[in-house]
Amino acid sequence: MVVARSKSPRLSVVSGAGAARPEQRSRRSDDEILAGLRRGDTGVAEDFYWRVKPVVDRTVRRLLGRLDRDGEDLVQLGLIQLIESVKAYRGECALDAWVSTVSANVVYKHIRRRRLERTIFAAAVEDDAELPLAARTTGTDATSLREALRQIADHLGAMREDRSWAFLLHDVCGYSLDEVAHICGISAAAAQSRLVRGRREIHERIAADPRLSQILDRGET
Repeated sequence: MVVARSKSPRLSVVSGAGAARPEQRSRRSDDEILAGLRRGDTGVAEDFYWRVKPVVDRTVRRLLGRLDRDGEDLVQLGLIQLIESVKAYRGECALDAWVSTVSANVVYKHIRRRRLERTIFAAAVEDDAELPLAARTTGTDATSLREALRQIADHLGAMREDRSWAFLLHDVCGYSLDEVAHICGISAAAAQSRLVRGRREIHERIAADPRLSQILDRGET
């Protein structure tokens, strides 16, 4: 169960055995769901849950890794944050983009408290289903790809946290500079500065790592 902690309106998002499956419920549009939440209509809570939870799940997995022990807790925290901040969303961007940005902000704050761990690429490193395809595409064996990912994660972990996060959020996860700025709580100019410096540093680190450079060069041939 996810319960909003804001004083008004008091809403909850409930999942589990008693929740109706998406195909069993009437389908409301995004605008109808959001309007209902803003006026405190508890009847739209489950619609909101089924609409946004897949986006929250994807965002948390993408940033934290599928194997992280805190993943499900962060999904729940993301849902709470969405409920509490729904009045601030005015449709300036697509709903999925807003949900992803709010969820990423929750993950970013959590990892800043934990410090930047070297499990950022855990999902990619451990995902046996995806690596063989990548290996066939690049001509690089799966073991070498895993080794390269681990080494890149090590380099990112050794960098300044603000630079590595700007690089991860923008270049790896695909967030825009404005979204990176929002997630990190900084200006767009500061986000761009961190990104430029982060890119330069990770490229320099890769160039100075003979084994990693060899693996990546082999994958590009």
